[in-house]
This record gives sequence, structure tokens and C-alpha cells, in this order.
Amino acid sequence: MEEETLKVWHRPGGWDAVRTAVRFPLRLALCLKTEDGMIEATTYDISSNGLLFTSATLPAIGSNVEFTMNMPSEVLGGDTDIRVHCTGRIVRHHLAQGELMAAAVIDEYSLKA
Repeated sequence: MEEETLKVWHRPGGWDAVRTAVRFPLRLALCLKTEDGMIEATTYDISSNGLLFTSATLPAIGSNVEFTMNMPSEVLGGDTDIRVHCTGRIVRHHLAQGELMAAAVIDEYSLKA
């Protein structure tokens, strides 16, 4: 499937979705717990509302995900990295520069010691 076709086909609501949160271009290893099992991924960017990630396998749009990220201290302005446990859902897929990507909305998060 061509890149443009995949983008339009897998993006609910079209191209005009409003994004208001600041995004941080962070590449972090991620293991997502999905309804179909575990998926290894790498974040592309992260905001307070969600994240964009790449993976060889993408969870289905609308599916629930759970994951924990180690946020680097440099990003948060602290002395130590912070573990952030998140639950959310997949809202879109797209293909960019030959990579499969998915966006997840973060519905809830908690900080872990």
C-alpha cells in the first residue's frame, strides 16, 4: 500500500486533528502490553497527551495499551530518571519514511519509584 493511501486510510478524522501539547522527540525503548500480547517498540515523540512510536507490528486502532517509560532526568529537569506507567489506546497508524508508526493517546498515567 502506498504511503499516502496508508496515511489517509488509517487516520480517523482526517488530517486536521488539533494537537496542543508540546512534543519531545525522544527515542525510548518501549514494551507495550496489548490485547493480543506484548509488542516491542521505540518512541518517536512523546507529549503529555500521547506518543508516536514505531514497531514492526502495530496494535489495532482502537485497542487498549499499557506501557511503562523511563523518562530521562534531562527532559524532566530532575536528578534521576522517572518511570511513568501509562494506559491508553491506539488512535491512528501511518507510514513515514518507510517506518510503520502508531499514535497512542494516554488516558491515565502514574509515576513509579
